Amino acid sequence: MKNYLCFILISIVMFSCKNAAQYDDPIPPHDNFKIESTHLNETRVINVWTPPNYKTSTDSLPVIYMPDGGVVMEDFPHIANTISKLVENKSIPPIILVGIENIDRRKDLSGASVVAEDEEYCPLTDGAKYFRAFITDELMAEISGKYRTTDEKGIIGESLAGLFVMESYFLNPNTFDFYIAMDPSLWWNDHYLERHSKTYLKNAPSKETRLWFAGSDAQDISTYTNKLAKTLETNAPSTLLWNYADEPSEQHNTIFRATKEKALIWTLNAKKAN
Repeated sequence: MKNYLCFILISIVMFSCKNAAQYDDPIPPHDNFKIESTHLNETRVINVWTPPNYKTSTDSLPVIYMPDGGVVMEDFPHIANTISKLVENKSIPPIILVGIENIDRRKDLSGASVVAEDEEYCPLTDGAKYFRAFITDELMAEISGKYRTTDEKGIIGESLAGLFVMESYFLNPNTFDFYIAMDPSLWWNDHYLERHSKTYLKNAPSKETRLWFAGSDAQDISTYTNKLAKTLETNAPSTLLWNYADEPSEQHNTIFRATKEKALIWTLNAKKAN
């Protein structure tokens, strides 16, 4: 228990400092609108990046959703700029990025927990369930109404947002076609998702799904990302294309930027061998 509490304390510091590092990321041209959410009982700010030729073409594009998607002290600028570069040099196909600006990320991105100590970091009330419902029931319809989109959808996130990505895959695997999670906080709820991953994998969707995830040198995370990779080696369903990047030279606050390009390139180009 002492080691577990130490892990929790370290994680609280890391997650509290998620956006402490200052980066001079230019804010790319993008759309911005607000949506009233019944599920969250809040007004949420949405940022949308489209490829430069979107407005002069008639093509419909897949969509990648991103928690932590604000333009100030959040991840929208650097992910939008990265996608723009990768699209321009044809490393990935064109795609629309939808960033969801935070109000209370700890509430929105964490599922239920029976571990009392977890409440030192996040509420134990399964806010992720309502945030996921907001995305699937409200935001997706808004995006498909405002933009030319295909049926292909994905989600990307790091740290607590990575936990939300992984929970979305295991609990609601039909929600997205691809999932990208850097340093997901799998220690949450006594690493419940990792411990029950074999059971969840039995309920994998019949459609092809892609999962890319990575672990840094943070032991309270990499312990469980490594275990999950071992589970997938022997229990991954035939419909799941997956890739794990073990990154012990990266820290929790560097792994998103260090791995984002290869994560996007692999995920958006991965196809099942015939």
